[in-house]
Amino acid sequence: MHTGTILLVEDNPDDVVLTQRALRKHNMANELVVARDGREALDYLFGTGSFVGRDLSVMPVLVLLDLKLPRVNGVEVLRFIRNNPLTKLLPVVVLTTSVEEQDLISCYTLGCNSYIRKPVEFAEFVEAVRQLGLYWLVLNAPAPVRGR
Repeated sequence: MHTGTILLVEDNPDDVVLTQRALRKHNMANELVVARDGREALDYLFGTGSFVGRDLSVMPVLVLLDLKLPRVNGVEVLRFIRNNPLTKLLPVVVLTTSVEEQDLISCYTLGCNSYIRKPVEFAEFVEAVRQLGLYWLVLNAPAPVRGR
């Protein structure tokens, strides 16, 4: 399993707890950094705001991105990620309750790696997180990081 940080961009505290529990249940020991809104996610990724001085050579191995976020929505976060050479190759999985076709189209147009609608039932959510972890943290070969 890849070690490294998972960045969870999620404003719903219940979904944060569910994700933490699902990761623990499947022994995914990756550090989980939680950004509660889109601005905080961008600050973390680009070393601004409260993350000034963060080592930008260490990027998350996976970004789990909700779309309906305060301050900066998930589509805009994805746009910033894909438009910056530092982050454009980061695996970004949209994990959302949105059923809006335009969100799906926008996210794939901007280059998300996957778009997953959050299951409502905890058991289904745990299984979705297990499959995400298996693929993105075990099976997937990550893009090389420049400058290392």
